[in-house]
Amino acid sequence: MRKASVARKTRETEITLELNLDGKGIAAVDTGVGFFNHMLELFAVHAGADLTVHCKGDTDVDFHHSVEDVGICLGQAFKEALGDKKGIARFADRVVPMDECAALVALDISGRPFLNFEQTMSGKIGQFDAELVEEFFRAFAFNAGVNLFIKLLKGGNMHHEAEAIFKAFAKCVQDAVKIVSDTVPSSKGVL
Repeated sequence: MRKASVARKTRETEITLELNLDGKGIAAVDTGVGFFNHMLELFAVHAGADLTVHCKGDTDVDFHHSVEDVGICLGQAFKEALGDKKGIARFADRVVPMDECAALVALDISGRPFLNFEQTMSGKIGQFDAELVEEFFRAFAFNAGVNLFIKLLKGGNMHHEAEAIFKAFAKCVQDAVKIVSDTVPSSKGVL
């Protein structure tokens, strides 16, 4: 089983996170940020990964540190769980609709981190700052060592926009980590 556990403690957050890429889509998430819990839970379900997250953060300041640091931890766990990446599909792309919205996500588990987030999200989704969606994915991409491309094809309700993005990301993760061979998927022989 491709699993990893990460613990992170700073003056701003204290996080424990467990990820099983070969799970059943079971989530136990408590970040102190309700909307973010919802996004992580649907990520686990649609990626088919088991995810446990406990975060105590300085949410009295705002949600930024909690969201970013969970992204860091998820990225680190993802990288660790994949090990040498032998046999994975490596690439994936998905378009996922959510009511009036649609998102395109493409992923390359290349070892070369990059985030291309093609829209500006601003405003509030409940108490959640929509701009934190990009912060989460930046933290994930740079700590996982993945190239991540995210584009909102059609916007509308911001909750639906974020949900389309997280679901498309989840399906990309599910597709890209599938074992499809017995070699490392790179002409260099290493990722």
